[in-house]
Amino acid sequence: MPDAVLVLNAGSSSLKVSLFELAAGNALRLALHGEVDRIGSAPHFRASDLAGAVLADQDWDAALDFAPLMTAVLDWIEAHLGDDTLIAVGHRVVHGGADHDQPEPVTPALLDILTALTPLAPLHQPYNLAPIRAIAAARPNLPQIACFDTAFHHGMSATATRLALPRAISAAGVRRYGFHGLSYEYIAGRLRALAPDRAAGRVIAAHLGNGASLCAMHDGRSVDTTMGFTALDGLMMGTRCGSIDPGAVLYLLQQRGLSAAAIEDMLYRRSGLLGVSGLSGDMRSLLASDTTEAAEAIELFVFRAIREIGALTASLGGLDGLVFTAGIGAHAAPVRARICAGLGWLGVSLDPAANAAGAAVISTATSRVEVRVIETDEEAMIARHTLRLTRPH
Repeated sequence: MPDAVLVLNAGSSSLKVSLFELAAGNALRLALHGEVDRIGSAPHFRASDLAGAVLADQDWDAALDFAPLMTAVLDWIEAHLGDDTLIAVGHRVVHGGADHDQPEPVTPALLDILTALTPLAPLHQPYNLAPIRAIAAARPNLPQIACFDTAFHHGMSATATRLALPRAISAAGVRRYGFHGLSYEYIAGRLRALAPDRAAGRVIAAHLGNGASLCAMHDGRSVDTTMGFTALDGLMMGTRCGSIDPGAVLYLLQQRGLSAAAIEDMLYRRSGLLGVSGLSGDMRSLLASDTTEAAEAIELFVFRAIREIGALTASLGGLDGLVFTAGIGAHAAPVRARICAGLGWLGVSLDPAANAAGAAVISTATSRVEVRVIETDEEAMIARHTLRLTRPH
């Protein structure tokens, strides 16, 4: 295997691992993917090549944290590479704050800044940064690149980022940032390659998964998005509530006596599809269920998506294209069908057979809005940024 770039996407109890090899002309090719899951209890590391052949399958009995696990994964990656070199590691970092609009090499100063942003992304930021610290300790000379989910939205206007709060609060950084930027950046690039005329127009990308958001793009640049100050805002999600009347939060605090920690837990981990259905935050389970509560959760998810697509269409001044992506968007044909059924007023006309088959274009030939399904690839985007900053020429 030639020299390689490692991409890490860390969550609270899992670490996704992707290794990209460098081909001629610094072209990147995915060589293997893997995951460490059950971090904090009984971790398990499994990696396989693109053909599905298992390359690593290891369990740990102890409740290890990121540091020893990251050292073990790095040892395995380097052994797998043999005489070739791991040249850099790229990381998905959810929040880059107001001042970081491009991927950056990790330095101690940058790590301090990103750590201070933890309150803005409590479900993600601490876990994104944990493997960075572990690698810095284990391989201090190995370059690391932080790629921010907020960076893609830095081109939004001041009006689109402003919250209607006192100016002193806004000046302290309380504003709309937007997230899922690595996914949207990838989708914008793929759409430009597949349909350049459409990409140059007014497009809404629907990143619908356990975390869900929409992005309004004009000529491939972010104009507006549904997530705001935190990744809690906007659409209904797997376990997150999305947009909520702030008065409801005050009610929970003042009248129900819930603590700030309890409210945070409710809004981030016990709401959304899980909260409404009482069954699951996984759309696949809800689609397979015949309970009234599951049906109501799906109905609300669809309703919120339709409403927000309408709002973003207003931000764009019209709509030329709609792209579905991520776990639900790319794979749940019934959800796509129901969302599109509510967008007939915009000129969306769905081809049911193409939608059921998961075709690349699922709108009819006469639809005023072209509807596409594109699989996102945040890891590929991170690998490209990491290589560019590590080997700029």
